[in-house]
Amino acid sequence: MLQPLPAVDRFLDAVRNATIDECDAWASDVLLDATVPNWRMHRRGVEDLRATYRGWFADPGEFETLRRIPIPTGEVVDYLLAWQEDGVPHTAHHLHVLDVVDDRIVADTVLCGGRWPAGLMAEMEAADA
Repeated sequence: MLQPLPAVDRFLDAVRNATIDECDAWASDVLLDATVPNWRMHRRGVEDLRATYRGWFADPGEFETLRRIPIPTGEVVDYLLAWQEDGVPHTAHHLHVLDVVDDRIVADTVLCGGRWPAGLMAEMEAADA
C-alpha cells in the first residue's frame, strides 16, 4: 500500500500555517497548473509558485476536511480550508494532484472552487437546506 509522502506533509503544513516562503516541499522547476473560477494559469519554478501561493495562503487556517489519496506518482489531496481574513471567516475548497520525485513536489495540478467569505458561505448552506 502506498504511504503519505513527507513532501506533501510539508506542503500541507505550509498551507495551514501560512508559511509558504519557508516550505521546502517543491522542486526548483516545479510546474503549477491551476484552474480557478473563470481562469486557468500555469507557473514554472518554485519562486513563481510561491508568489501565487503566498496570496492564496496568506493567513493561517485549519482544514475542515482533508482527504489524502496516495497514487503511484504522488498524492491527490482534497481539502476544505477555513481561515480568518480581516476578521471575516472564509473557506476554500481545493483538489491537488501532486507528483513527487525524490521528496520534492515536481508538479501540482490544482482545482480551486474559489474563496468564500462568511456571507457567501451562509448562502450556500441555505441553498443546501
